[in-house]
Amino acid sequence: MARVLSIQSHVVHGYVGNKAATFPLQVLGFEVDAINSVQFSNHTGYSQVKGTKQTAEELWDLFSGLEHNDLLSYTHILTGYVGSAEFLSTVVRIVRKLKEPAHQLALPHHYNNKVNPDIVTQSSETMANSTSQQLIPLADIVTPNQFELEMILECDIKSEAMAFEALQRCLALGIKHAVLTSFHGDTRERITLLGCAHPQRSKEQAEAAQGSTADGDGGDGDVTSELTRYRLTVPRFDFYFTGTGDLLSALILARTWEAPADPMTAVAKAAASLQGVCQHTYEYCRHVEAPTARHKELRLIQSKHQDHIESPDLNLLRECEKL
Repeated sequence: MARVLSIQSHVVHGYVGNKAATFPLQVLGFEVDAINSVQFSNHTGYSQVKGTKQTAEELWDLFSGLEHNDLLSYTHILTGYVGSAEFLSTVVRIVRKLKEPAHQLALPHHYNNKVNPDIVTQSSETMANSTSQQLIPLADIVTPNQFELEMILECDIKSEAMAFEALQRCLALGIKHAVLTSFHGDTRERITLLGCAHPQRSKEQAEAAQGSTADGDGGDGDVTSELTRYRLTVPRFDFYFTGTGDLLSALILARTWEAPADPMTAVAKAAASLQGVCQHTYEYCRHVEAPTARHKELRLIQSKHQDHIESPDLNLLRECEKL
């Protein structure tokens, strides 16, 4: 069974960070062990937030307990909100530990690029360098929004061509699949997702390659000869959602595990699920007079009953094409 170690934020009420990621992953058949980078009463869209931030030492202490009890048999690691450079360095240490031969991950690391906006303001160069130099090269999949991608690569993205150039820079760092989850195009009517991926073997091809290698055959050689580039668009709601990036990243992880050789379809299913959840949330709020942050929380559990998570409706996508 697939097992995920998810290091993200946590809220008591609502759905962001680990609260947004854990449930859909479990619905799709994953075991999830969650480490909370922060524990807040609610997300920052409310008038007040109470809670605590975990330190780098506390993070390593939790991980050491897992290691001591031989509990590191993870197939995936999903990382999200990072509250400090020190915490980031410890996340890097954990990912490197899990990539050692004794703990070889099937899909080593899915990085969700969430950083503290205060840190970006105060020392963006330090955080950008730390992220790009330490954590990004260890990832297999990255799912930044446009602001995060521009910060990490220290660039401005003004066009779709520039967006793909930035995504290919991610691949040059060793990443297998880079997804820009919200490209700011020339219209407010839709949200555009752009993806760039190296070709990957299917599970069956990987097993066949392992067999041929065991028989003395080197396998099929170079499998990164041509990149897959794609564009997805979905209708934009005149509404502000919180936690959508965390939910989308978890869904991309799950769908990529399901179909590693078809990154566009994996992201299409994930995006359709997210669109279904957002639509369900939007329709609920339409019937509430003056909806507050509490009303605008993602209707995640209710969307399970509508099959948005397990059986996404690809018709919710406006566009889905390879380029």
